Amino acid sequence: MLPQFGFSELLFLVIIALVILGPKDLSLTMRKIGQFVAKGRSMANEFRAAFDDIARQAELDDLRKEIEDLKRDNAVTQAVDELKEVEKDINQTVLREEAKLKQDMAKPIAAETEPAPQTDSDGAPANDPEDKAVS
Repeated sequence: MLPQFGFSELLFLVIIALVILGPKDLSLTMRKIGQFVAKGRSMANEFRAAFDDIARQAELDDLRKEIEDLKRDNAVTQAVDELKEVEKDINQTVLREEAKLKQDMAKPIAAETEPAPQTDSDGAPANDPEDKAVS
């Protein structure tokens, strides 16, 4: 905490400095003190600016890392979505092929249950219209 000086305290210090240093050396001393304070302020500002730059750089590094993580996560998400689409296509294809296979298996069973064509005693089909026309 910096000490707080009022007008009366500053006036008291000026009077003491005037008595100790004298009027001739007081102006030179005040100038040197002013230069010293200005140099100290400039060094403090440079120090603060260096710390601000370091803080900004660290913050930028963190932001870069977060952006890279988001890009990597986005690529992973895209890959997962593409895999899901491929899986969906494969599942649809398998289901279609399974349905075709069931239909193909059902056809021979239906052909076996149809009645066989009737034949005469000599092995010719009974209801052949060409045979009746020839006889």
